[in-house]
Amino acid sequence: SMRSVLLIPARYASSRYPGKPLVNLINKPMIIWVAELSARAVGPEHVYVATDDDRIAEVAKAAGFQTVMTSPEALTGTDRLAEAAEQIDADIFINVQGDEPLVMPEDILRVRDAKLADMDSVINGFSWVSGQEDVHSVNIPKVITTEDNQLIYMSRLALPGFKDPENAPQAYKKQVCIYGFSKPQLAAFRRFGRKSLLEKSEDIEILRFLELGVPIKMIETLPGSLAVDVPEDVPGVEAALRKRFS
Repeated sequence: SMRSVLLIPARYASSRYPGKPLVNLINKPMIIWVAELSARAVGPEHVYVATDDDRIAEVAKAAGFQTVMTSPEALTGTDRLAEAAEQIDADIFINVQGDEPLVMPEDILRVRDAKLADMDSVINGFSWVSGQEDVHSVNIPKVITTEDNQLIYMSRLALPGFKDPENAPQAYKKQVCIYGFSKPQLAAFRRFGRKSLLEKSEDIEILRFLELGVPIKMIETLPGSLAVDVPEDVPGVEAALRKRFS
């Protein structure tokens, strides 16, 4: 039988928000919110925090979670994940970002089940850009797929484009940062050894898999996920957490 584990990459030295994984949201570090919701999906024994920082590792261990130490030089979160995966005996690695404290356990299971059904593809989540969001924001990666949800491209620009306004898309897809990988896919990603040109330009690491010829299947998730990118995001995320867990 296939063993699935869930990895949460967490680094201390975020350029836009240093120490972000340890920021308190309603008196609990963000990384612990994410780990607890992940444990709700797959069980705490299958949850690992992958970090390069002892402060984050100590907080995770104190809350009862396993940790994997990685090098500070990891190019991206997925490279950190690939390095951590070498230390864990498993077939499927689900990646949940450490700054997504509103991740839905059912979405984690949806990605895991899609991966079990299609080991050749990388699995990634998407939802629809809401009316409250600015589709032109560079902080929202827009997802371009075929009609059966195979990824064609991801961009910071609002894509697909249009020539005639009446053909403008009715709605836009955005990336949700839950992924499903196999160990060989992660190893190939890390072996590439650098950011690909598209990956570097867009600052979207999953684009590296296109260079490797790995198909990427996009799975629709529930709406309403909010990430913490900068300190200004904290009040809105805390309000959403209070609403969900009141």
